[in-house]
Amino acid sequence: MDIVQIVIFGIVASILYIVLKDLNSTFAFFILLLTGIIIFLAIMKQIGVIIKLIESLGSKAHIDGLYIQTILKIIGIAYITELGANITKDAGLNAVASKIELAGKVFILVLAIPIITAVIEAILNFITVV
Repeated sequence: MDIVQIVIFGIVASILYIVLKDLNSTFAFFILLLTGIIIFLAIMKQIGVIIKLIESLGSKAHIDGLYIQTILKIIGIAYITELGANITKDAGLNAVASKIELAGKVFILVLAIPIITAVIEAILNFITVV
């Protein structure tokens, strides 16, 4: 699916949602949920291309694979968190959405600890050498 198809699909789903939300709000929300999943699945191929590019650049720059994997995990958590939070916001559950966002931030921070530690150690090594 290219971007034009995704946008048209999203517009059609939005119109269906608007029409159905007064008639059957549960079914209308199901349409939103299904639309989000279909769009996410449609972009999986592009995400794979981006991941391969980042891994290729990391290997060319001789960056430890652990750091590249961690960065990719952080990016994945950010996108999944945003998707989940937006779906719950669409359902009118802003409190749950904010908790999903908080959980995503905590998971990202936990994953970033090795990178932060490596940066601090590099700075300290640089300071002690100079």
